[in-house]
Amino acid sequence: MYEIVSYATSPAPKLTIGSQNASANAQNVGLGAASSSCATSKLPDVTAEPRPEPVRDAERTRADLIEVATAVFSQQGYSGARVDEIAERTRTTKRMIYYYFGGKEQLYLAVLENAYRSIRQAEQRLQVDHADPVHAIRALAELTFDHHIAHQDFIRLVSIENIHRGEFIGRLESLRTLSRPAKSLLDQILEDGRKQGVFRDDVDALDVHIVISAYCVFQVANRYTFGYLFDIDFTDARTRDHLRRMIGDVVVGWLTTRP
Repeated sequence: MYEIVSYATSPAPKLTIGSQNASANAQNVGLGAASSSCATSKLPDVTAEPRPEPVRDAERTRADLIEVATAVFSQQGYSGARVDEIAERTRTTKRMIYYYFGGKEQLYLAVLENAYRSIRQAEQRLQVDHADPVHAIRALAELTFDHHIAHQDFIRLVSIENIHRGEFIGRLESLRTLSRPAKSLLDQILEDGRKQGVFRDDVDALDVHIVISAYCVFQVANRYTFGYLFDIDFTDARTRDHLRRMIGDVVVGWLTTRP
């Protein structure tokens, strides 16, 4: 729900019915040249900045704007996306969007950061069984697959950002820090596997991350072209279950095979 900023005006004067009060009523409502010169009330400046909302409402409004903007940017790209359309979809105004983000570029940066943050948060919620590193790495691979399928806008945003050669992501230094937990989680799982003698020792966390990410991104980025060429429906539930198991098998098989 998006709130439209309204401006309170003084209540309208009460009209009195009756011919003997007609002149008084005219003066009360400011009718006529004489009464207009006596008017002292002044309407607020509608060009002023939107009034700050309470913290909870402001956070909700900001989150809703990012959600809609994510869909618009992922569908139309940075160049094609219009702030007017985002405002229309959210039933708010461009002025309100500028109030929260400052402009189109800042809004896009907020969308990009939020998209990466969501996958990192999903990884952090994963309960890893360190006693069984094989099960843990499979769970992480399948979680990544599920997240990418459920958040296809994220894949499109990544593709758009690569079209722009990382022009915007390079301004988000926070994403470097944000990605460290993902690598740390993989490092821990791999270390557990090596200690137990079940994982090879010539593969690092970045290697595994590349394989999992490339596979999961493919399911979305090439859904239409690959689906058409090879007559495969990536939206079919049985196909998805098969592909989900496959990435787990690929990663586990690779890590447990001695070079």
